[in-house]
Amino acid sequence: MKLKQLENKKILILGFGKEGQDTYLALRKLFPIKNLGIADGLKIEGLKSKIKNLIKRDKHLELHFGKNYLQKLKKYEVIIKSPGIFSQTINRYLSKKQKITSQTEIFLENCPAKIIGITGTKGKGTTASLIYQILKKSGLNAHLIGNIGQPVFQFLLQSKKEDIFIYELSSYQLEKLKKSPQIAVFLDIYPAHLDHHRTFKKYQKAKENITIHQSKNDFFIYNSSQKEIRDISQKTKAKKITFNPKKLNHLKKIISLKQIPLKGEFNLLNILAAVLVCEILKIPRIKIKEGVKSFKSLPCRLEPLGQYQGINFYNDSLATVPQSVEAALTALGEKVETLILGGMKVKDIDFSSLAEKILKEKIKTLVLFPDTGEEIWRNIEKRKPAQRKFNILFTPSMKKAVQYAYQKTSKEKICLLSPGAPSQNIFKNYQERGDLFEKFVNMYGSKKSS
Repeated sequence: MKLKQLENKKILILGFGKEGQDTYLALRKLFPIKNLGIADGLKIEGLKSKIKNLIKRDKHLELHFGKNYLQKLKKYEVIIKSPGIFSQTINRYLSKKQKITSQTEIFLENCPAKIIGITGTKGKGTTASLIYQILKKSGLNAHLIGNIGQPVFQFLLQSKKEDIFIYELSSYQLEKLKKSPQIAVFLDIYPAHLDHHRTFKKYQKAKENITIHQSKNDFFIYNSSQKEIRDISQKTKAKKITFNPKKLNHLKKIISLKQIPLKGEFNLLNILAAVLVCEILKIPRIKIKEGVKSFKSLPCRLEPLGQYQGINFYNDSLATVPQSVEAALTALGEKVETLILGGMKVKDIDFSSLAEKILKEKIKTLVLFPDTGEEIWRNIEKRKPAQRKFNILFTPSMKKAVQYAYQKTSKEKICLLSPGAPSQNIFKNYQERGDLFEKFVNMYGSKKSS
């Protein structure tokens, strides 16, 4: 939807978190005295003072907060929906004449600059951040936006043709889009967010929007080792560039694998995807090498916290699917002795492969959070030889989890937090889960050994 089309429309901002607030501030810059609506299920008192006071003083604003926030949707012609609000939640309140759009759609349709879109079930943040770091160090006007960066609407108002936007795109943001970025990267796909999308097929359908609206002048960089992504690649007109584990030799032409600070083959694939993007943009190889060599793990993504009381701790709180745990165990090898996992239950997620992986490794201690901790343990017990013993703790407490890890983990071994499930049944989000892990690791390991 073009910005000019918004001028004479009755607009509602649906969802007033970080993205909704950015939308409001941008629309106010565009239309200082235009009547707008804001709707959110939370109470207005829950907002930070600065934004709360700002909207309360706005005389051209109608507020719909609290449990009945959806009742007035039909009053508006255009609804700019935040990605976290499920479409099925609002459908019965809508008429066919209304236009439902999003920050992502508006940005893609109006931005004059080059946009690099990154998606995948895991690895998006690492890949997007690495591309951003290399481009910035190469002197380009690069901006990191979207899921990992900042909301995009105010960026849009200042964007120029010479800018480059690296946009981390979740399935929520891609859902129902009718435009794709000029360079699209698809890293991997596993069942996730099925509470929102209902089925894996619908999750795939949302993800495919990163490429299926591309033109023949655009580029699609994708993981060809996964059939689901190969199938999606058949639907695009873009120029196709593939990567997979067999193509890591291309990475070796730029940098020795020993010089790469990130662990795991999955991270090598993320780096290879970033390299391919930089090559399209004609970044010199020496700049790419410098960027890769100096890149550090992002928080909560197989992040080394250091050694405390002789134990090495890793924070992989963003591992919200079982495949991520398996990848982390492969990356860290047989030194993982304690594994903390489990979280919110999501339908149709299979833990059988993870159970088999845990039994193959030299793990001695399992700390299991509800609800999926119990399910993971049942999968392990079904396959476990009688002689195989584990130290087991079932707990909803991160404090108790870390205490137990200190008691049971040997010196020079690894304690890994890699939950394999979402966090919201116990914690606010994966960041809070990871932050609490780090907090208690520091608290109980007060003497850092090295």
